[in-house]
Amino acid sequence: MKTPTRFLAEDLGTVNLADPATYHSHDLAGYWRTLRTERPVFRHSESPQGPPFWVISRYADVMNIYRDGDRFVSAKGNLLTTLLNGGDSAAGKMLAVTDGTRHREVRKVLLKAFSPKKLDQVADRVRRNTRARVASVVERGSCDFASDVAVHIPMTTICDLLGVPEEDRDMLLKLNKSALSSDDPDATEDDERMARNQILMYFSELAEERREDPQDDVISALATATIDGKELTEDEIVFNCYSLIIGGDETSRLSMIGGVQAFTEFPDQWEALRTGAVSVESATEEILRWVTPTMHFGRVARYDTVLHGELIKAGDPVTLWHSSANFDEETFGDPYRFDLARTPNKHVTFGYGPHFCLGAYLARVEIAALLTNLVEMVSRIDLSGEVVRIHSNFLSGISGLPVMFTPSGAFRGV
Repeated sequence: MKTPTRFLAEDLGTVNLADPATYHSHDLAGYWRTLRTERPVFRHSESPQGPPFWVISRYADVMNIYRDGDRFVSAKGNLLTTLLNGGDSAAGKMLAVTDGTRHREVRKVLLKAFSPKKLDQVADRVRRNTRARVASVVERGSCDFASDVAVHIPMTTICDLLGVPEEDRDMLLKLNKSALSSDDPDATEDDERMARNQILMYFSELAEERREDPQDDVISALATATIDGKELTEDEIVFNCYSLIIGGDETSRLSMIGGVQAFTEFPDQWEALRTGAVSVESATEEILRWVTPTMHFGRVARYDTVLHGELIKAGDPVTLWHSSANFDEETFGDPYRFDLARTPNKHVTFGYGPHFCLGAYLARVEIAALLTNLVEMVSRIDLSGEVVRIHSNFLSGISGLPVMFTPSGAFRGV
């Protein structure tokens, strides 16, 4: 169980949420609980990473701001890193940082590409791919679950949907793992920026190919779409491909790894799932809540707004912390208990409102496929080495998870 620690109000300024190292050096459960209780609208001080910003920690407030797209806008940035550096270069071009009519119209284009028929086809491939991956490591007995299983399932899924050639996928995976986080504690912002630029250049070239020779994939849908008789700009195509490849990989991958790690820590919950005492669907939602791989999203205040007695001025960055909201005692009973039977479980892992994650359905399919195959093939999961965490002020999760799988009696090998 995660054990909350207590932060006094005067201690809150000692935590720098903009520094990736903070998430290795602090147990923030007590910090978030203190904020929710005493300072639900908290002005984070200036730091070496940038100017002050607002921290929203309560579930209800996070949801209300997500709903209020008029007062709190995305176009000036939705990640802490970009908010603290003057905005996002993709503003008005990438869905995540576009508002209003243009956001709705481009989202419609993508929703057509994410049609139920297409998603069902991709989901079938997810289940087959996941079964093969899990069977392979169970037969071996031990593996690094992060690198041997989890990195391959979501990346294969989103690349299938986008239409990325097989030979380019390992390269994209490596860049993805550097663009918003890093396995290397010494990685710099320049390293992250270089990885993002390489991904953008890659999709620029691929989009040009798809314009000339369209396929049945999302890149082709973007490259050939028109809105009011005009094609999408190259920036819109490239930035949205970037957003999909990043989002389609990170949330699912980190949730899978965190879920398996939780099973080693809470064997009673693994047993409940394995014996059918809880459903795969319920377990999937609790893993998404418990891991909360996307720690925050950001907005910028469009007008002066007073919230809980604090004046948020027009132009101020406002950060909405899923890693607090998903553990809010007012919404989740006994939130620091990993409870696969939890219901209701209205977590905000995928955000909410107009910018709700397009890939939420596939993420759930991927996690459910993993759980289904683990239940069928594995009787016991044990750690066999040191857990290694990623370094990021945006994503939370594990990059190295050595485990031993004890096969179930029903397992018959690859």
